Amino acid sequence: MSAAITHLTNSSFSEEVTGSDLPVLVDFWAEWCGPCKTIAPVLEELAQEHGDKLRIAKVDVDSEQALALRFGIQGIPTMIVFSNGEPELRITGAMGKPQLEAKLGSYLE
Repeated sequence: MSAAITHLTNSSFSEEVTGSDLPVLVDFWAEWCGPCKTIAPVLEELAQEHGDKLRIAKVDVDSEQALALRFGIQGIPTMIVFSNGEPELRITGAMGKPQLEAKLGSYLE
């Protein structure tokens, strides 16, 4: 994982997400999840290209089950964009960079 992507834990979630001046896309994933591995390089690119507008963070649902339960994660990958600490957009499933950028729209402008 690159330095542009933050790994979140239950204890760091509030500070990193609620305390962020930028919207934060949180990717709920697991090591064994094939689609999660497919979307990982796309998220790396977004973090590099749009890090001044949108932060990217990851939550491993296996090690952080409380966070997965808190946000009702039933399938992975699930990405939630938080703005001002509140969940605003939920995206489920792997997709290519153009599709993800289209869904993120105004967060990348």
